[in-house]
Amino acid sequence: MKKLFMLVVGLIFCAGCSLFVSKPEVAVKDLNVVGVGVGGVELEFLLTVTNPNSFPLVLQGYTYDVNVMALPLTKGGKRERIEFPADKATDVRLPFKVAYGDLWEILKRQPDPKRIPYRLSAGFEVETPFGSTTVPVSKESYFAVPERYRTSAVLKGVTGLLDGFRQ
Repeated sequence: MKKLFMLVVGLIFCAGCSLFVSKPEVAVKDLNVVGVGVGGVELEFLLTVTNPNSFPLVLQGYTYDVNVMALPLTKGGKRERIEFPADKATDVRLPFKVAYGDLWEILKRQPDPKRIPYRLSAGFEVETPFGSTTVPVSKESYFAVPERYRTSAVLKGVTGLLDGFRQ
């Protein structure tokens, strides 16, 4: 009976420890085009993670799911260790690649290149002194395609190239 009592007290204590840990706040600062390659377009979210606790937290890994114009665009995850110091904000880059076929599906819907809606859903697996927890991240916003990657700029480049061949 004494062992059972100690077990129950231990479980209550462990459950109560989660009350001492504040979940970090995750904010999406930006979405950037990093590069254009043979396989598709490389993008990245720039996130700011603020740890409100008096002790450091450690990111063990994350998963993500990105939708653009309500179309599932990409999903994935990565095992990555990043320390979030106590009472500080840390920038984290979440890179991902989008295949040209998926971009074509978006272009067929003729979006406004200055205001393309996206939704990021992610889960950050964070290790605390009291155990692991998953911090959900959800952000809906709009993305403006940089001028140099817009269709009009690409067509001007191709036209300039063709004009160079004619001379």
